[in-house]
Amino acid sequence: MSVINTNLQAINAAHNLDQTQDLLARSLNRLSSGSKIVDPAADPAGLGVSEKLTAQNLRVQAASTNVQNAVSYVQTADSYMGNVTNILSRLSELSVLSSDVTKSSSDISLYQQEFTALQDQLRATIGGSTAEIGGTAGVSSPLGTFNGTTLFGSAAGPTVSVGPSVGQDLTIPTLNLRTGPMLSLIQQDASGNYLLQAKDPGAVSAIKDTTQQVATQRASLGATESRLGLAAGTLQVESQNLSATVSQISDVDVAQESTNLAKYNILVQAGTAMLAQANQTPQTVLKLLQ
Repeated sequence: MSVINTNLQAINAAHNLDQTQDLLARSLNRLSSGSKIVDPAADPAGLGVSEKLTAQNLRVQAASTNVQNAVSYVQTADSYMGNVTNILSRLSELSVLSSDVTKSSSDISLYQQEFTALQDQLRATIGGSTAEIGGTAGVSSPLGTFNGTTLFGSAAGPTVSVGPSVGQDLTIPTLNLRTGPMLSLIQQDASGNYLLQAKDPGAVSAIKDTTQQVATQRASLGATESRLGLAAGTLQVESQNLSATVSQISDVDVAQESTNLAKYNILVQAGTAMLAQANQTPQTVLKLLQ
């Protein structure tokens, strides 16, 4: 049928051209943004899944940060305790030297002077109130701290979130050196004098017990650091897998999309040419009027 008012061929060609231009614009948006989902309507389900996985990945990365900070906490505490062990070794040596009968009272006094200085260092590192460690004044700001947190005076160790979900926690062992054998080394009387002296008969035994106390806590810290290392490795792998999954859903495949772009460009050009041809069709009706 030959008509003038309605050009169905041109309408169809225009419709096809519009669709192709939309596809071309979407391909350009994907390539320019690097994202496959530039419009929520393009993949609503994929958008929902990727957003959920992205949030989970952020929680995993936050937990990984917590674990790394906890490792730093444990390593700092262990470093202090290593120094404490060195001090204890020297204290035991001084105690044995003080029992040498060939030494004069002035020699013993020198040993005691160093012994007291090392006790001061232990006291300054561990800290504590007068109710805990005696003396005329407590140590409210001990050397043994990490980011403002006292390392060796807490009744309970800190709890660290080592996973993205609720309840995935790890408790660092208690490091309270203000009690037990260590207290006998750093405790002072009301006048500020240490209760344990280098030449005391029980000094060597007290120092040995304290060394065992510190060694036990260091072993516990080592086990905790090992667990934190395993948690860090697990979180890293989980984060990598989540990132890969999100990438598969939301990141554009540049090679594939470049091919689509070339195809849509050709289709737009062809559609434009065909629309021009379709618009020329009604002119054939003029021949019937000649």
